[in-house]
Amino acid sequence: MKHLILSVLCLAFALSTVSVKAAPASDAKAVDMPRFEADMHHAIDSLGIVGLSVAVVRDNAIVYNGSFGYSDIESWTPMRNHNIMRIASISKSFVATAIMTLIDAKKLSLDTPINSILDFPITNPKYPDVPITIEMMLAHTSSINDSEGYYISYDCINPERNPNWRNCYNDYRPGTGYEYCNLNFNLLGIVIEKLSGERFDHYVERHILQPLDIEGSFCYNSVDSTRCASLYAWESGKFVHRPEAYRLIENLDSYVMGETTVRLSPAGGMKITALNLAKYMLMHINYGKSPLSSARVMSKRSAKAMQAVHTPGEVKYGLALEQSDKYVPDITLTGHTGGAYGLRSAMFFDPEKKFGFVVICNGSKVSPLAPIQTLLYNHFIKPSK
Repeated sequence: MKHLILSVLCLAFALSTVSVKAAPASDAKAVDMPRFEADMHHAIDSLGIVGLSVAVVRDNAIVYNGSFGYSDIESWTPMRNHNIMRIASISKSFVATAIMTLIDAKKLSLDTPINSILDFPITNPKYPDVPITIEMMLAHTSSINDSEGYYISYDCINPERNPNWRNCYNDYRPGTGYEYCNLNFNLLGIVIEKLSGERFDHYVERHILQPLDIEGSFCYNSVDSTRCASLYAWESGKFVHRPEAYRLIENLDSYVMGETTVRLSPAGGMKITALNLAKYMLMHINYGKSPLSSARVMSKRSAKAMQAVHTPGEVKYGLALEQSDKYVPDITLTGHTGGAYGLRSAMFFDPEKKFGFVVICNGSKVSPLAPIQTLLYNHFIKPSK
């Protein structure tokens, strides 16, 4: 499959001509839309953005959904609100939400050792008597790392299949240190299948997406591929098309739950639109219950546990949700970012003040996550003087 390589100067000129947006909700009429759009175009040009979809929640409602730039720069197809994109590590919050639904169903707890569920041992060889729990996996305090890989199979950490399996563990005692680790969440995908008896992606769809009346999937075979925006990585001064971001799962009929789960990429494989991600975010803003569908996905207790800090030291990471003030100056928000194949994504919110942002970008020269969220905050949320 051929790669598309274009210069950023040509791209910046083209980007300045395209903006496709949804009509703002009634309570967003006070926003100066011409000024907002002018600021967005300036940001897109200065950050070298290929395409962008955003959504804004204010006063517990989605007040804006807009798309800018291009979903494909080979055909110069504009980015539109119906475009689906892979959201990378924001996907981890769907895994954590699924785990919390199982906790609510009393099928496990945060203290459950993962070794009581898996068919192969997950034990730090330096601390063989310290159980690695579900909470540690969700909070990246398990002492597991990605040094032996994480996205092809589970062989990397299986002592029977990888002679270097010990490299998958750090030197610190499980639960006492933090290292962001994708393998944690690919392993949690197995936990969901083992305890539910459902294929990982089907469980997420049935217990999270369908109650919220939203579309999305971890399985590329299940999405409308014609709506998927192409992804572009900025490499050596050029944008390079990364088609491998979307892969059909071959031989899906031979899928074995608990063994081939990694093929669905629990750590980063969700495909969804910005609008539907905002609907999902609204559920988290309201601690497990959607204000749109009135569906309760998980208990308030579980939702608050996801947003609480579970890590030692300065890192403020919860259960696949973090607290950060890096994206809007002097404002601490809760959420997650994602990045893969050139894509950059963010979902951050304030559950008390009932606002939040979704930003999904299919390629950029410079990370747009802080500048775009700050821009959205200034136009839609920041109190007027």
